[in-house]
Amino acid sequence: MKIVLSCIFLLLPLHALPQDASKPADNKSAPDTKPAKETPKQENPAKPTPSSLALGKEMYDVDCALCHGADGSGITDLAKGMELKMPDFRDPASLKALTDGQMYSSIYNGKGKMPPEKGRGKPGQMWDLVNYVRSLAKK
Repeated sequence: MKIVLSCIFLLLPLHALPQDASKPADNKSAPDTKPAKETPKQENPAKPTPSSLALGKEMYDVDCALCHGADGSGITDLAKGMELKMPDFRDPASLKALTDGQMYSSIYNGKGKMPPEKGRGKPGQMWDLVNYVRSLAKK
């Protein structure tokens, strides 16, 4: 009986794997491609679907909201304390001049006092984050 239970517990994680390895898992919208150090001209492979926006929001809430604000306003105690002038992501003009590739590059490599996400998040997650930040702009 112990052998049977041991086999079940050893094989149980295999059940969680996707049935078709050629299909991407449902928990990401963009492919996890190996990013170049600079990607300013690269187009965002993640379409701004509800799923992509939800995944981007999860990453934003954990890694970005502390400085950029939960609403994207850039008005936070931490930003004030560090004497940082944060962009207001709610204002469409604040991101208008940036390509998705430039935004991705800033997230991946860091910018100024902003630490890089390289090694912390997967490329697909960072593209979802770009979509979410763009969605914060008021129409």
